[in-house]
Amino acid sequence: MTRRIRKAVFPVAGLGTRFLPATKSVPKEMMPIIDRPLIQYAVDEAIEAGCDTLIFVTNRYKHAVADYFDKAYELEQKLEHAGKTAQLELVRYVLPSGVRAVFVTQAEALGLGHAVLCAKPVVGDEPFAVLLPDDLVWNQGPGALRQMADTAEVTGASVIAVEDVPKAKTGSYGIVATEDFSNRQGRIRAIVEKPDPVKAPSNLAVVGRYVLDPEIFALLENVEPGSGGEIQLTDAIAALLEKKPVLAYRFEGKRFDCGTHIGLIEATIEFALSHENLSGAAREIMQKALAR
Repeated sequence: MTRRIRKAVFPVAGLGTRFLPATKSVPKEMMPIIDRPLIQYAVDEAIEAGCDTLIFVTNRYKHAVADYFDKAYELEQKLEHAGKTAQLELVRYVLPSGVRAVFVTQAEALGLGHAVLCAKPVVGDEPFAVLLPDDLVWNQGPGALRQMADTAEVTGASVIAVEDVPKAKTGSYGIVATEDFSNRQGRIRAIVEKPDPVKAPSNLAVVGRYVLDPEIFALLENVEPGSGGEIQLTDAIAALLEKKPVLAYRFEGKRFDCGTHIGLIEATIEFALSHENLSGAAREIMQKALAR
């Protein structure tokens, strides 16, 4: 696998039950960090990495993500007539020219592996990325996926993002064991889904960024469904290890777990404090709140 990735898959069919009642009408991927939804940060990261085809795997009830990336003719007309050029540019160019959005329906919630498999007809026989929008990764330099895409292009391997987690939290992640981990990367020799901390092979946890060889699709088609009939991406990656090199990559940047309340709060605080126009006021508000 030496071709540059051009396609990115975004599994967005989940119900977001942790954020009910908000997610009764607003998909969790549309939860805002300041003035942009989570999905926009993931999309921007994919585009920066060189992707020009964005594949959203959704369910038949969720339309907000598709609406967000579609044209908003009435809104654009009103902004144009009002002379609000800056706001018009924000709305009109959610996706830059030359980048297309494709929407694929996941008829049943049968796991992350199944969601990725739903994208096979669009991805075809080429390497591709998978981004989980819940994991917001912020870096002042190249984004996490661009770092991974560069590594995949040079090495010809699949690349999976990892970060160090406390040993006590390994039961919440897929955990990898690697060979010769150095210079931010190492070849994965084993991957275990949510191991007991006592049995975890390391504290390197898989997070929501993947660059995958297209052979993963054939392996997903042969994965035995687990609990609830779900097809796990981890199981297919474990099978891929036996056939081709897969690297664990400790990316530069900070990950915010926006699939949790506290992660969403942390990301909002960090982005507010670094915002060009809001940082001063945000810092003052936080200082007053902490002084109570």
